[in-house]
Amino acid sequence: MLVHHAMLISLALFAGMVLLLEVGRRWGIHRRREEPESVGSGQGAVEGAVYALLGLLIAFTFSAAAVRFEARRALVVEEANNIGTAWLRLDLLAAEAQAPLRDLFRRYLDSRIEFYRKLPDAEAALAELARSNKMQGEIWTQAVKASRDGSPAVVFLLLPALNDMFDITTTRTWAARNHSPGIIFVTLALFALAGALMAGFAMSQGSKRSWLHVIGFAALMAAIFYVIVDFEYPRMGLIRLDESDQVLIDLRQSMN
Repeated sequence: MLVHHAMLISLALFAGMVLLLEVGRRWGIHRRREEPESVGSGQGAVEGAVYALLGLLIAFTFSAAAVRFEARRALVVEEANNIGTAWLRLDLLAAEAQAPLRDLFRRYLDSRIEFYRKLPDAEAALAELARSNKMQGEIWTQAVKASRDGSPAVVFLLLPALNDMFDITTTRTWAARNHSPGIIFVTLALFALAGALMAGFAMSQGSKRSWLHVIGFAALMAAIFYVIVDFEYPRMGLIRLDESDQVLIDLRQSMN
């Protein structure tokens, strides 16, 4: 998976850009010696087009990743609201039917919190997700059984709330797997490398290389690449959803 190697890929992109900046500079110096009259003719338009496309690609990729990040944060709150609503509507059931369901709710919410804590260990997280799904079936079975002996309000209020509580898990699982296609990141890296080569060529006009510009340009591009990947996989890197998960933890504490 891309995120598992994001730091290494970013470092490789940095090294590749530094190398191509130097290659482009030396190539430009050679061209100026061999064919001085051909250097500079029409190159500005090509360079401008490449840099414009690179900027657009960064902007759209970053924006899409940030939008998905915010959507995932909103889904945490939505799940907490759905579970909280269903928890409150258990009051509609007979007293003897509430206790086992409330115990299941506590265990279910513990499992949902644990699922996200176990990431990025995908195998452990999927095992926990299977456990949560199993408990969904148990909650539904007990709720349906208890609602048969209750008023119609139980059927019309509790069961839809449970359905919403279960549906949000599918929505969040899908949102966690929704990312930009890998070809987007490959294209972004290739454009960055091409831009470095052209920038190095343009820097051949100077008698000395500017390491500030070389290192700065490569470092900024590698950093933005890593940030975009981190936004895409907020459970895996430096950018996290742990603060958003606090709403689920607070809800669990209120169930004690």
